[in-house]
Formats: sequence, C-alpha cells, structure tokens
Amino acid sequence: MTALRRVAVVFCIACLLSGFASVAKADQHDKLTIVTFSQPVEIPGGKVLPAGTYAFKVLDSLGDRNIVQIYDKDRMNLYATILAIPDYRPNPSDKTIIKFSETASGGPVAIKEWFYPGDNYGQEFVYPKSRAVEIAQSSNQNVPSMPSEMASNINQQDQASNDSNETAMKEAPLKAEEPSGEEVEVATVFIVEAPVVVAENTTKKLPQTASQLPLLYMSGIFLMALGVLFWTLSKRRA
Repeated sequence: MTALRRVAVVFCIACLLSGFASVAKADQHDKLTIVTFSQPVEIPGGKVLPAGTYAFKVLDSLGDRNIVQIYDKDRMNLYATILAIPDYRPNPSDKTIIKFSETASGGPVAIKEWFYPGDNYGQEFVYPKSRAVEIAQSSNQNVPSMPSEMASNINQQDQASNDSNETAMKEAPLKAEEPSGEEVEVATVFIVEAPVVVAENTTKKLPQTASQLPLLYMSGIFLMALGVLFWTLSKRRA
C-alpha cells in the first residue's frame, strides 16, 4: 500500500501548488510593465523622461478613467501620477505597445497611448489643457485634456499628496482638444468607458465580493487531511 500513500501525498501537494499559482496571477491587475526608451520622451505634467528604463503600472481603475504611475526601473522613485482614459485596439498584441504624438520641431515625442500585452483596451494619456492644445496642433490628432492648473498634481511624489491627487483626478472635468483648436466633450472623440464583456451563460452567478484566499487555504487543509486519512488507512491495511 506504499504506492497509495505516495499518490495521496503527491495529489495534495499538487493541489496546493496550483492554488498558490492562481493567487500569484492576480497580481497582474496593475499591469506592471518595464519599458526602455532609446531617446527622451514627454509625459503629462511638463516632464521629459531621459532615455532609460522605467516601470509603468496602473494604480487604480475608475471605470471611465485610469490612474497610471511611472517609476524608475527599480520602482524606488516615482516620477509621475497620470490620468488616462480607455483606448481601444481591435487587434491585441502579445507585446507592450506604446504610441507617441509628434510635438514642436526639435522637441521630444509625447507619449500618447500604452497597451499592456494581450489587452484590447489600453491607456490614453490625458494632458493639461494648455499642453494638450499644442500637441493636438503639432500632431494633427485629438488629445484628451484636463484643467491646466492640475499639472502640478501629476508631479507630486509623497504618499499624502498622491492620495489627494487621486481624488482630484477622479473628479477632474475632461475635454478633448482638436487640431483645429476647438475644444469638445471628451466622449465626442474618445471612448470614455471600456465596455464589460460578459460571456453568454444560462447559469446566473452571484457577484464576487470577497477574496478567494480563505477558500484556497481551506481547500489546502482539507486536501492535506484527506492525504493523512489515505496514509492511515493504507498503513492499517499493510
């Protein structure tokens, strides 16, 4: 009956490992991405990132807008907290996609969009109005904008300021600057909310309101107990 004991133990270990692997995948919700720029690039807030390696991640998802943070590659220094709105790409790529807008002659290109690998919906960066108007005219593209006085919120780096910045960005009025110089409602030219895709299923499910960690731990304990039971029974029969 030694074989039976081995099967029981291996089964329990495999189930426990698969449970922890599922929890680890949940950390991808912030879409952490490490990117390297070969030349300087402009980001909202009147800041230019020198050529180098940086970490992008989504701090918060607010339905009709997201908050993106940019760090150094080690995530020790925060460079900017940026407001973004959903942007659609019909054919997702298995690689990170970053698109740029042309700026005035001689200036660094400005980051326009960021797509995480495999995603249809990415982040369209929102610029303070005064800069958005300039980029729209230089690139001949529409640029989402927020009030110019919020430019300072982007560059605050201490945690207390970040908390207040997030609140301000959640409530910021958004517009769209057109190449013609006209300002229109952002929903006129941009997608302001990524739709929720629901698979067809005749079985109704209650909304999930709690973490699955307790269930995983309880399942692991149950499987371990089951393994011990198998081992005891096999020992008795032996």
